[in-house]
Amino acid sequence: MGILNVTPDSFYDGGRFNTLDYAVEHAANMLAEGAQIIDVGGMSTRPNAQMISVQEELDRVIPVVEKLVQSFDQILISVDTFRSEVARAGFQAGAHIVNDISGGTLDDKLFETVAELGCPYILSHIQGTPQTMQVKPQYEDVVLEITKYFSEQVETLTAMGVKDIILDPGFGFGKTVTHNYELLEGIKLMAEVFDQPVLAGLSRKSMLCKPLGITPEESLPATSAAHLIAIQNGARLLRVHDVKEAKQVLEIWNIYQESIA
Repeated sequence: MGILNVTPDSFYDGGRFNTLDYAVEHAANMLAEGAQIIDVGGMSTRPNAQMISVQEELDRVIPVVEKLVQSFDQILISVDTFRSEVARAGFQAGAHIVNDISGGTLDDKLFETVAELGCPYILSHIQGTPQTMQVKPQYEDVVLEITKYFSEQVETLTAMGVKDIILDPGFGFGKTVTHNYELLEGIKLMAEVFDQPVLAGLSRKSMLCKPLGITPEESLPATSAAHLIAIQNGARLLRVHDVKEAKQVLEIWNIYQESIA
């Protein structure tokens, strides 16, 4: 899954692709490098990010989705939003998947909207909101608590008729660095417990930068290492800024798996 942030303030690529032409060009590059899904986001959800209006998010996202659908045959598009209005409009514009960082906790109409649309849904975990999530996040056992949360939310979604669910542990969304590494190991449990595939969104995040004392711009090697660990532990989908490099990690993993089969 290639990340396409059409925002001015995302933590790594804010402002780079927030015009229509640049967004389409970047999507074309990611598709050429092997992206299978383009994830379009119109509002930054980094820690302490400022909330924008629903209309502003729509104005950023919908023209990009429409242009991508017009420009590329058989493209798969996810809309990165926790708002039901944006999810619905994105689907109507041609998107296929709703990627919700809040797990339905920030819009009580999101689940019913996804059920009505009949689209795949990425169920993520967050503690708090983007404005509060990094203010002393606490868990007794982060892996078990999020596994329990997934179990409850999947049951709710399934009862509502949502059939295609992807699980995202929410790396960096209300977790300390230690929590994030416990979750990286915890992918093993989630992959075993659930029928739903697990997504890992690790790309250039602070869990990689803080321990190494580096910036997001310097974190590509660390990101590749984290991607390999996630794949080894059972992740089925990677959400990435750098598609070519992530694809190489996947290809080497597959070559290794074939060689020992």
